[in-house]
Amino acid sequence: MKPLKVGAVVLNQTPLDWDGNEMRIVAALAAAREDEVGLVCLPEMCITGYGCEDAFNGVDVVRQSERVLLELLPETRGLVACFGLPWLHHRGLFNAVAVAANGRLIGIVPKQHLAGDGIHYEPRWFKAWRKDVVTETRVGDQVVPLGDLLFELGGVRFGFEICEDAWVAERPGARLASYGLDVLLNPSASHFAFGKLEVRRRFVTEGSRAFGAAYVYSNLLGNEAGRAIYDGGSLIATGGDIIAQGPRLTLRDFELTSAVVDLAAARLARARTASFSPALTEHPGLVAGDHLWPVAGAPTTRIAPGAPWEESPYVKEEEFARAEALALFDYLRKSRSQGFTVSLSGGCDSSVVVTLVHLMVRRALEDLGVEGLRSRLRFLEPALTESTEQEITRRLLTTAYQGTANSSQVTRDAARAVAEACGAKHFELDVEPFVQSYTSAIAAALGRKVSWETDDLALQNVQARVRAPGIWLVANLENKLLLATSNRSEAAVGYATMDGDTCGGLSPLAGVDKAFLRQWLSWLETHGPSGLGPIPAVRAVTQQRSTPELRPAAAGQKSEDDLMPFPVLDRIERLAIRDKLAPTDVLDRLAADYPEVERERLSGWIERFFTLFCRNQWKRERLAPAFHLDDENLDPKTWCRFPILSGGYRRELREMRGER
Repeated sequence: MKPLKVGAVVLNQTPLDWDGNEMRIVAALAAAREDEVGLVCLPEMCITGYGCEDAFNGVDVVRQSERVLLELLPETRGLVACFGLPWLHHRGLFNAVAVAANGRLIGIVPKQHLAGDGIHYEPRWFKAWRKDVVTETRVGDQVVPLGDLLFELGGVRFGFEICEDAWVAERPGARLASYGLDVLLNPSASHFAFGKLEVRRRFVTEGSRAFGAAYVYSNLLGNEAGRAIYDGGSLIATGGDIIAQGPRLTLRDFELTSAVVDLAAARLARARTASFSPALTEHPGLVAGDHLWPVAGAPTTRIAPGAPWEESPYVKEEEFARAEALALFDYLRKSRSQGFTVSLSGGCDSSVVVTLVHLMVRRALEDLGVEGLRSRLRFLEPALTESTEQEITRRLLTTAYQGTANSSQVTRDAARAVAEACGAKHFELDVEPFVQSYTSAIAAALGRKVSWETDDLALQNVQARVRAPGIWLVANLENKLLLATSNRSEAAVGYATMDGDTCGGLSPLAGVDKAFLRQWLSWLETHGPSGLGPIPAVRAVTQQRSTPELRPAAAGQKSEDDLMPFPVLDRIERLAIRDKLAPTDVLDRLAADYPEVERERLSGWIERFFTLFCRNQWKRERLAPAFHLDDENLDPKTWCRFPILSGGYRRELREMRGER
């Protein structure tokens, strides 16, 4: 048997963007044909986009998907390709893959195991197909097989594990392998999360080893629908080794990764394996036909290394920088905004947001070049012909330091330094007159004096809220998207002013804890992303202790004094919310983690966390859309549901204190 060249495509698609999605698929198929790929795997739901949500229930979505599929068939001349789309059969909607060979549709394979946890809600829209069930369906004027299929074309047998199918114990690949499988294709929509790549690599390599087949994994790419980020990262494996690996978190429309696999060697190795138990009958869903595969070169035998930054000791910091840059860029262009606006306080969170936008511009120029950036952000065209990186950033990013009587020169200078280093257009606004105007008017209406002694929290909040109208006005005047700056640690305990620092149309840090953000900013000061380098100017921020500067300077306000040390807060959050431990159990774990801290003090921090977490669920419900970066987060719309009104753990906290 001759070697076969296989390809995996990652695509940056948009839900319901029929023309755009089709155009990118056509471009990817053209690249595969030029590369002389014989069998190409495209991502799950690549025709519709994966994140269509309840639009999947619309009849027209299914109709448009079929129309696009039929339009794509001529693009498969000389190729065998698969297209992800929803398919309606007997009034049930299925997450399916349509297989086309040389311009002709030859079968449709539905997904057998649906993703229904974390950010995935597939059982809300789709039905799971049962193994070994095979029937027929009509596509246009053609009737094709539908179900648990195995394909044999030109002597090559291939089948599918569709995303979640590979993450379960009873993987379809195991059964397909017993019927002489040569290539297993996995079209996926696997969202990005810190450290997830290694999990994918394991099921791909183990699949290729255990099933005795070449394994081809493709994925979506980019911020597809607003929250989830897809990192691409196609993989091709044989014999338990990765032989080709595509880039992750790029800003390009698609990436093609290919490799030549030696099917004869794989068949021989499987025949020699004592544990291999072949099926004694033919697969009930075998779809066979003639096909002339393109001539392939020598088999790819090397083990593919990851990108240099993926081997870095700072891989989480690198992933964060690249995932955020990709997500921000896609959100910007897909929302048709003309840039970003940030209320830059000179503290950690807002400085991280600003530097991420700066890194976004640098990554866009690195991946796309000036011409590619112009084609995606057309509003930049008049100013982009001779523009430098800093000039482009200035066009895309506006920042404003909004000072009150309690703001310090330290944060004012830090904000200016960060804005200048990143190339932002920067304003300094005095909002103290607005604070005084509001407090005076309300004091007159109430008929009493408003003072720090009696109205501490209200006076803190009014300063945060009075900053919102001005920065919103700037955003509206420039047709830019206002970025909120609150983080996950603050969201956990409500340490954020609604309609203040939570203002914005997008909250890029809401899924990331404060301790990591401070760590990342220190890394950016001294190291920075591979190929881009550090931003030393953020030293003006990293030298500070976190403070909201909402009380008079004499109060010496510090965030951790108001709450607790952020690493402790984050540890309590994981134990209480992720692990669902009761306060007493959290105390036992925390005492082991922090033996140097008095148990009574730890108990006080735990009580504060549980009380504030329950009290502030309504705030988390109101946060602007946030990027999903960590498979442990508090977003009630995608991950962590909690009642707005609850008992507040009062009995459990009494038990922790030893009270009856």
